[in-house]
Amino acid sequence: MDNILRDPALAPAGILKINWVKEHMPLLAKLEERFSKEQPFQGLKIAMSIHMEAKTARMALLLKAGGAEVHVTGCNPLSTQDDVAAGLASLGVRVCAWHASTEEEYHQHLLAVLSCKPHLFVDDGGDLTQILCDERPDLAENLLGGSEETTTGVMRLRARSAEHQGLPFPMVCVNDAKMKFMFDNRYGTGQSVWEGIMGTTNLIVAGKDVVIAGYGWCGKGAAMRAKGMGARVIICEIDPVKAVEAVMDGFRVMPMQEAAKIGDIFLTVTGCSDVITMQHIAHMKEGAILSNAGHFDVEVNVAEMRKQAKKVEVVRKNIEAFTFEDGKTVYLLAEGRLVNLAAGDGHPAEIMDISFALQALSAEFLRYHATELAKDVQEVPEEIDQKVAWLKLQTLGYEIDTLTAEQEEYLHSSNG
Repeated sequence: MDNILRDPALAPAGILKINWVKEHMPLLAKLEERFSKEQPFQGLKIAMSIHMEAKTARMALLLKAGGAEVHVTGCNPLSTQDDVAAGLASLGVRVCAWHASTEEEYHQHLLAVLSCKPHLFVDDGGDLTQILCDERPDLAENLLGGSEETTTGVMRLRARSAEHQGLPFPMVCVNDAKMKFMFDNRYGTGQSVWEGIMGTTNLIVAGKDVVIAGYGWCGKGAAMRAKGMGARVIICEIDPVKAVEAVMDGFRVMPMQEAAKIGDIFLTVTGCSDVITMQHIAHMKEGAILSNAGHFDVEVNVAEMRKQAKKVEVVRKNIEAFTFEDGKTVYLLAEGRLVNLAAGDGHPAEIMDISFALQALSAEFLRYHATELAKDVQEVPEEIDQKVAWLKLQTLGYEIDTLTAEQEEYLHSSNG
């Protein structure tokens, strides 16, 4: 099966990126040492749809070292880095992805990866799952199971399970592991969204009013970082518990309709559609900046913006200016797609080291236990979550206490 690449000649630059993150992903290095000896994936085909950049390439190479035949594509038309795709392909992994693909090309790349009829797959957002369940179930004939990386994908999985009373195969929700959402979603998103916004605009955050829609783990991280850089942060929420938490964390809370009048920079991280619409934009300041870090490009209603704008022009890479009939201009970053990946390098390597260790161990778990699992949503086993935490502590150079036998007995005794 052939690779599908924009420019294979970019491979040397991509290999440099892959080698850089490799030096900063010690958990995957530890797993590679074991996988290379034990070959847990020998004879298996693994399909992956994750943001096609250097950290993803590193995980693909780990699975390959464990004996797998690996087929990789992106999970967003703008997040693929062509040099990394070329570099990974030159290292023996089949890659079907290129940057700025059309919707049709993006879909064809997904189908191309699944054409190997994988035994295992790694999804990010649920696009591979949708194809295997609804469009091409014939491509799942060898399938043992899969895993899902992100919040939006888990939401889609749970909705599908509720609608159909289960799934055609077991799916491990890696996103719901504590070592994933507490670190990747909070610290990874918290850093990478601001790198994307600041690198794209070359503007200051300090002193600005930042509106963040969604106070889940991603929203918490983004708000924490904005506050640390001197922004005045406003949170928009639909969950009263999260809203109270935001207030207690020191943030203002209000509906988007009110926040729209105040904000300088807007960031959506909800997983829902139409979080920002023309109804809100009508109240925004001249020069307001709109960005999104939810998986799909539906949180800001870009289609409505394009329809009502008098003029749309690219004013800087990854920045479009929308000028409306009243003369007001607002700016949209990265076409409303994930600003941290479509306009940046994504999460730090040390963070994805944790998440991809969970993914690799979950794949190994499915390799040996898929036939014992119900065909439905599955949680990451607690022992895998704990193992990754212990490994991370070791690589950071920290030690912690352990319970004595007497303490264990005390904690589990009804006579405490």
